[in-house]
Amino acid sequence: MAFFCVHHFLCVTLLLTSTAIQAAAIFNADITTQFECLNRSAFPHGFIFGTASSSYQVEGAANEGGREPSIWDTFTHKYPGKIYDGSNGDVAVDEYHHYKEDVEAMKDMNMDAYRFSISWSRILPKGRLSGGVNKEGINYYNNLINELLAKDIQPFVTIFHWDLPQALEDEYGGFLSPKIVNDFQDYAEVCFKEFGDRVKHWITFNEPWSYSNHGYAKGSYAPGRCSAWQNLSCTGGDSGTEPYIVTHHQLLAHAVAVNVYKTKYQASQKGLIGIALNCYWMVPLHDTELDKLAAQRALDFMLGWFMEPMTKGDYPSSMRSLVGSRLPKFSSYQSWLLRGSFDFIGLNYYTSYYAADAPELSKAKPSFLTDSLIALTNEYNGIPIGPKGASDWLSVYPEGIRNLLFYFKSNYNNPLIYITENGIDELNDPTLALEEALADKTRIDYYSIHLQYIQTAIKGGVNVKGYFAWSLIDNFEWDHGYTVRFGIYFVDYENGLKRHPKKSAIWFKNLLQREVPTYSDLR
Repeated sequence: MAFFCVHHFLCVTLLLTSTAIQAAAIFNADITTQFECLNRSAFPHGFIFGTASSSYQVEGAANEGGREPSIWDTFTHKYPGKIYDGSNGDVAVDEYHHYKEDVEAMKDMNMDAYRFSISWSRILPKGRLSGGVNKEGINYYNNLINELLAKDIQPFVTIFHWDLPQALEDEYGGFLSPKIVNDFQDYAEVCFKEFGDRVKHWITFNEPWSYSNHGYAKGSYAPGRCSAWQNLSCTGGDSGTEPYIVTHHQLLAHAVAVNVYKTKYQASQKGLIGIALNCYWMVPLHDTELDKLAAQRALDFMLGWFMEPMTKGDYPSSMRSLVGSRLPKFSSYQSWLLRGSFDFIGLNYYTSYYAADAPELSKAKPSFLTDSLIALTNEYNGIPIGPKGASDWLSVYPEGIRNLLFYFKSNYNNPLIYITENGIDELNDPTLALEEALADKTRIDYYSIHLQYIQTAIKGGVNVKGYFAWSLIDNFEWDHGYTVRFGIYFVDYENGLKRHPKKSAIWFKNLLQREVPTYSDLR
């Protein structure tokens, strides 16, 4: 039975009526009142809490255990100038050697689950099944999974979190080629065979939008492709076609992997499979019909790009209209394979943006960055949409997570949803005393208010079953390198990567101290 505190009605009322300014006030309010509104029993029985990471960001051991390079190894070494601090993930935070310590940290926080990704090139160093399966890689993930289960922590496994084997990029251009679909299917099946007896939640792809947008439109992520007219430091590419081709192949690879799991493994292994999508909530910049339509197009080009094929078998009509022949088409069989190709949706939510109609972009050169004819901004008249994190793209707009959840309910038949990422960063300041670096009140406020908005969505009938905080520990944050910290645990980069719990770790430990779910609750 849900626990209702004295302040619960007040909290919910404030959250349901807040504007961006009100949200900022709540966010910066004293957390004592917020904490009283939250504990494990305030969520439905069986609701799970976890933390998250990804292989390239935390594992390190880049040249150990039979692993061969991924495109992120190549990208960070060949183009260090694209990473804020010129760093890479060669060592990262060395979870490869510290996994037992990190699992113990999760256990200490009373977490129920850990979402991590498998490094494709640690399992198949050449990318393909024909190149051989790396037994050392299999052993590493077996050890991690077994350690988690020994501590009653359930593994949520992401099969692909952007670190494509460089061998496949060299051989045929990676996700630019339809050949990737069969190779991904083979790789996924190795994972199902080796780990599926213990892994009951599979995520095929993490943020395919980010992979296509940052890797092939902006060129800021591996493999760093974009049109030369945008950025002379790009490795070559066409932002008017490649992001759409890459997403098309990611969707098809997702669909065939899900099909293999459902037809060959699900009945015996009794697990679930889905995909993790990221999305901003889009707020019309002005209260006009044109900006409202722009906000909808922004959702189409970020979320509908993936959800429409997986629910209706085709891309959103706005994309088909604006992108035209540059948008690939699905065969009737591919559409059939895609429809219903998930047991759950993972939602990664961090922030929201204002959207404005921008018809002048129709005169720009064809590019995914302009095709939607919208302008996104996180400020209006110089006022941010919400309090800023350390990264310039992240403003705190917690009502966005509730709005997105209701959007899923209304538009996609209320699917089972796990919040697979949610978090805020602070700048890495090596001059801070350790005690000060661990005092992350802003992060506690962020988690608290987002969890309250998730509560309101659940009370409104949205089918949310879990929440994963990003991230377990400070790590390599892609193009930001080690300049920002998202971790609940502080990593001392200057002293042997020693882990220290931040105040947010203690907050979670207290929040989750009762009603630990059983394994059957997680299904």
